[in-house]
Amino acid sequence: MAAVALPGGVVSLSAENADRLLSAGNGDAGLLYLALLRHGGELAQARQVLGWAQGRLDGAYAALQSAGLVGPAPAGPGQLRDDAPPEYGTGDVLSALERDKDFAALQRQVERELGALLSPADLKTLYTVYDYLALPPEVILLLTSWCVEETERKYGQGRRPRMSVVKKEAYRWRDRGVDTLPAAEDFLRSQKGLAQRERALLPQLGIRDRAPLDREREYLAAWVDMGFPDEAIVLAYQKTLMKKQAMSWPYMNSILKNWHAKGLHSPDEIQRGDAPPPRRAAGGSPARTTGAERDRRTARNIAALRRAADKERK
Repeated sequence: MAAVALPGGVVSLSAENADRLLSAGNGDAGLLYLALLRHGGELAQARQVLGWAQGRLDGAYAALQSAGLVGPAPAGPGQLRDDAPPEYGTGDVLSALERDKDFAALQRQVERELGALLSPADLKTLYTVYDYLALPPEVILLLTSWCVEETERKYGQGRRPRMSVVKKEAYRWRDRGVDTLPAAEDFLRSQKGLAQRERALLPQLGIRDRAPLDREREYLAAWVDMGFPDEAIVLAYQKTLMKKQAMSWPYMNSILKNWHAKGLHSPDEIQRGDAPPPRRAAGGSPARTTGAERDRRTARNIAALRRAADKERK
């Protein structure tokens, strides 16, 4: 029997709950349940210990709910959210500007990035990102700079994003776990590397006179994450054109996902591993077509054509 290490303070659960947890078959749910037991059911503390992004936490908590091990997600800062923030009033924002030096400094820096004063509605949006999403000021500032770069890329030099765009990107960062300065810096490095790949790839995919659509960029990012080099992506594009006679992003995606599932990524791997298997004769060995067999087939085809022509004449 394997030895079981018991801590000084024992965390216990009933046999019934243990059975429910095992039946759920969800490792994240198990870890979250242990963290909740360890910290008296405080979800905020459990999340802090686990260090998970919001999306992962939501999925684990939903699995515990399905197993009947927890009730509805509690509300409050740092806990599960349904992406419906509280209705901050003007008084909330003014109070934060007066009492919270970090938020006041963030407001000034964001205004410099956007090149304009924030309206009352914009300030509420910024405070939602700061207070509700709980992103650090330095992360919010990097996020804003990134939104400015993306807006200029799409719409031209000097164009600036609306605060609604910054808010949407903030939710995206939070859900990806980009909620610390190192994580934000790593994320931006990966995005800039992806942008370089896009500039090299897009002309080879027939896109030369416009910026890629957001959905197209999502496809490209997914293919890069799968580990495909540019040459393999172009090969999938060529196969798509041969089959569809036009560019089809979903069809091209299905080709690359199929190669990825087979572990084929480089052009050499694809050529070796995705070739159709040779036809086999009834005996199990590859079928071979001799010159005599080809002549017999040709003769049969000619005879069939003559019979069809005779029927038409009659």
